[in-house]
Amino acid sequence: MKIGFIGLGNVGGKLAGSLLRNKFELIVQDLDQSLCKKFEEQGAKVVDTNKDLAIESDLIITCLPSPKVSSEVMEKKDGILEGLSEKKIWLEMSTTDEAEVIRLGQLVTKKGAIPMDGPVSGGCHRAATGNIAIFVGGERKSFEKILPVLTTMGKKVLHTGKLGSASVLKVITNYLASVHLAALGEAWSVAKKSNLDLKKTFDGIAMSSGNSFVHETESKVILNGSYNINFTMDLVEKDMSLFNELSKKLGLDLEISPYVLNIFKDAKKKFGSRAWSSMVVKRLEDKYNINFRALGFPEELIDNEPEEKGYEI
Repeated sequence: MKIGFIGLGNVGGKLAGSLLRNKFELIVQDLDQSLCKKFEEQGAKVVDTNKDLAIESDLIITCLPSPKVSSEVMEKKDGILEGLSEKKIWLEMSTTDEAEVIRLGQLVTKKGAIPMDGPVSGGCHRAATGNIAIFVGGERKSFEKILPVLTTMGKKVLHTGKLGSASVLKVITNYLASVHLAALGEAWSVAKKSNLDLKKTFDGIAMSSGNSFVHETESKVILNGSYNINFTMDLVEKDMSLFNELSKKLGLDLEISPYVLNIFKDAKKKFGSRAWSSMVVKRLEDKYNINFRALGFPEELIDNEPEEKGYEI
């Protein structure tokens, strides 16, 4: 199976790297040609256009920063749609809007190809070692066909149902992660003002009912002071907005979601759209003239879990 991969950024580059490392025949494309060159040097093929990539590939994967970019890559001149034909599979691994992936999926289906959505969850550092989780929506037969590819990129793979269901689940999980990140800022503020040992506080939270994946990962780079979580403020705002818009579409007048979205909007205004998302806690550090530093925490997260073949949940 020839695999085409478009989007070699923070997450996409790591997922594509897992495929290349495991000897899949890979064709790549990205606006940043320096990223393409790195993959070419490792054995991947680089093509001139997204259309060319789609023509040469059996499975076309997109991993892009926003629904708008995904639409452009699919629909513009020399885009993926122009290169699709019968039985090819398009896998949208971007975090996107359910309605948009379904809309693009209908265009894919008209070409005789098969649309699927497959966003990932679990942190950029785990994408590098194939230990990330993948949610996949779309027809079961096609899911089974690409499962060996999915279990190379991810450790736990969940077939969520019809096209678009994976994107909804991904938006929900990102919302929960964002809420806990905002809450961590308040938790660390209280811990600091109470003169607690922050290393012991980290361990205490980690062994308690208040623990979460966000605490076990993002608290480390917060306490280090680098805030380097490899995920930026604009992406969190995008993900939170997708959740907010979905809830409104469903007729839900939620309380926490709009409030947390405004917190991240304020952080983006203060620190910039490309600031690390964990810097949202710095709003409170600056406001109360405190810092959450502690010794013994890493500047950047590295996944030390050994790479192994994934499996379906």
